[in-house]
Amino acid sequence: MKQFSAKRSIQILGHILQQYGINKMVISPGSRNAPLAIHFSDLDSFECFSVVDERSAAFTAMGMAKSLKKPVAISCTSGSAAANYYPAVTEAFYQNVPLLILTADRPRDFVDIFDGQTIRQKNLFQQHSYGDFELLEDETENAEEENFKTIKTAIELCIEKQGPVHINIPLSEPLYGLVYEMPVFPEIEVIKQEKKYEIPSQLISEFNQSKRILILAGTHDKNPELESILSQFVKNHSVVVLTEANSNLYHEKFFNHVDRYVFNFNEEDIRTFAPDLLITIGQNVVSKKVKEFLRKAKPSKHWHIDQHWFPNTYYALTEKINAKPEIFFGQLLPFSKLEPQAYYNLWDVLRDKRDAKHDAYCSTIRFSDFKIFEILEQKIPQNYHVHVSNSSAIRYTELFPFSKNHHIFCNRGTSGIDGSTSTAMGYAMMSENPVILVTGELSFLYDVNGLWNQYIPPYTRIIVVNNGEGNIFRIIPGPSSTNAVDEFIATKHHKTCEHIAKHFGFSYFKVDEEETLLRTLDNFFKPEEKPKILEINTSEIQNADVLKEYFNALK
Repeated sequence: MKQFSAKRSIQILGHILQQYGINKMVISPGSRNAPLAIHFSDLDSFECFSVVDERSAAFTAMGMAKSLKKPVAISCTSGSAAANYYPAVTEAFYQNVPLLILTADRPRDFVDIFDGQTIRQKNLFQQHSYGDFELLEDETENAEEENFKTIKTAIELCIEKQGPVHINIPLSEPLYGLVYEMPVFPEIEVIKQEKKYEIPSQLISEFNQSKRILILAGTHDKNPELESILSQFVKNHSVVVLTEANSNLYHEKFFNHVDRYVFNFNEEDIRTFAPDLLITIGQNVVSKKVKEFLRKAKPSKHWHIDQHWFPNTYYALTEKINAKPEIFFGQLLPFSKLEPQAYYNLWDVLRDKRDAKHDAYCSTIRFSDFKIFEILEQKIPQNYHVHVSNSSAIRYTELFPFSKNHHIFCNRGTSGIDGSTSTAMGYAMMSENPVILVTGELSFLYDVNGLWNQYIPPYTRIIVVNNGEGNIFRIIPGPSSTNAVDEFIATKHHKTCEHIAKHFGFSYFKVDEEETLLRTLDNFFKPEEKPKILEINTSEIQNADVLKEYFNALK
């Protein structure tokens, strides 16, 4: 027999979520949120997932939402449980991933009287959410009418903004009251309003008058339509398109490895390669070097195209274009005078030189983190979606053409190492394609609870590059000059992933040299009843020196 919560507010919540097609919920255990767990786990239209660690649960839901491209709900008990959502909420906020955060709470008059598991939950996420709402308890006058309005508003905001929205739900005891039939609620008219965009003639004119046009793509989901349109802009060498691996845009005439080309620009280079019109799409750019270049270049015009964010990243923003990039460029294309430009040829000559030096270096490179990423780009099957952790891993990824054959993801909203594993596992749970996580060991160990998840598909793969420390701090300038680098910055260690893998039911493989790696990878992607972890040990290798040698070889 089906059991549903007797709490009217929870019944209304379930009804409205159904109306908007939100049918996935990640639930962390607790008593205060028991009404939500009881109710949603027995609704036929809902699929609920139990993830114990709230921080991991929120990142897992974020990965699910990225995969589904629709909101996913998360539910937890009161107190610090709700606060543990915060890292994922900030990431979802800066990535525009729709999370519906449902935090159960004590009644309002329990706050600040030192009742158990009670904190100030109202507006908890207000700095990093698109809305913080609170429901009325069932006993409150007009509660049903007001809660109906509040929930509807919150859900519509989550969908419109494609980002996190918080609903705090005070619940008084009894928490375990049940009903066995659902009341009938009125249907909701769901209206989806598509924003229409018409390109201004002024922008067409400015575009055609510009001779040095640079399009820079940051973090972006795969978009074949946009890729096809942008390919028309480069066909005659009219426009320069710079991309990164996580831009998920690839064409042989795009400049696909930003750092490879701009890493050592001096003042003269900046003047030589500076655009007069900069057009940016997507969100966070990985390359610090391209940011430095464009901030110093001071383009006279900078247009940013997005539906959510218009950051003045390069201190030159002149036009905020609220549209999908494929819509904007699709409207611009028929009116564009796409004539060959000397500006493109400048970049093309630079690319030829740098790519030749890149290939020469790769032909002689010894086994190292750098070599591993070259191998992975060639060996990961094309049907795999690739999630990459932050710090060194994403920077190595940017040096190779991963986006040519793969869909690349990385949590670049806040660029932290937390939650990479959980996000990838959540994505894998909802993905039609198999998923692989490529991660450094610190990021992996930091989010080890991401494996405390009974729903991970058996075709999921994890590759852990274990260099025995946070090697990024050997790469960036500064930390290695201090006495604190080993213990407090790079956090040198001797831990491995073997016992963790076995504990969570993963098949485990370990390699520490190139020949074994190549042989192991041939079998690593073969089907098995369990997901797999491959740990690659490079702790005895001076990986930072290899990368520095690489950039010296490019000069």
